[in-house]
Amino acid sequence: MPTLDRAGVKLHYETYGAGPVILLSHGYSATTEMWRGQIEALSRDHQLILWDMRGHGRSDYPADPAEYSEDKTVADMAALLDAAGADRAIVGGLSLGGYMSLAFHRAHPERVRALLIIDTGPGFKNEEAREKWNRRCEEFARHFEAEGLGYLRSLSKEMTMSSHRSADGLVRAARGMLIQRDARVIQSLAGIQVPALVIVGADDTPFLAAADYMAAKIPNAMKVVIPGAGHASNIDQPGEFNRAVVRFLADQAFTRV
Repeated sequence: MPTLDRAGVKLHYETYGAGPVILLSHGYSATTEMWRGQIEALSRDHQLILWDMRGHGRSDYPADPAEYSEDKTVADMAALLDAAGADRAIVGGLSLGGYMSLAFHRAHPERVRALLIIDTGPGFKNEEAREKWNRRCEEFARHFEAEGLGYLRSLSKEMTMSSHRSADGLVRAARGMLIQRDARVIQSLAGIQVPALVIVGADDTPFLAAADYMAAKIPNAMKVVIPGAGHASNIDQPGEFNRAVVRFLADQAFTRV
């Protein structure tokens, strides 16, 4: 599989199929492996790009904490589209990957044809809520420091199925990428003009209100709740999940031309 060199940081990525480009980003401490159940369905009429964020999976794990940030991740996503020769793409992801997709749209709205926002939160306007989230991010970092990759076994499905070379990148990603510093992304929702599909698992209790909020704030959003699914809705119910995404793409005429 190819790699993309980003100023000495090599990113692992995979491409499947041909047609309008879909860029999918995984959640924190997950990898491209979480999307295996989507490859066949989504690459039938599209070029599907999957990748491992820096500090994850088969990408590099830079030692400098400054190499992990929202801005760095958004720039990585733009570089992946450049490598594919794609001026625009359908951009989406789960959890951290969904948040970064919203951040990508905020930075590069002209490059986004549609958004797929899956089991995701859009950040926080309230500083107290943001600080509570950031304390949780620090807990992730400290658990990985203390327990190494063994800590993955206690987490949700997209995390438990992932493989990493060490926990070091996950520690730095928690403190640099997962942490929230401002309200830029949540404040950008009302200005999103492209179609957006908001997906949430019916049992993903912590993210149900966030899904409602995004579906209400994004002007051209539709929401789908996946029955019998938790935070990893694409893994818990891949058939239902795939049907929802394929139907959305077909309704928007985002199919192979």
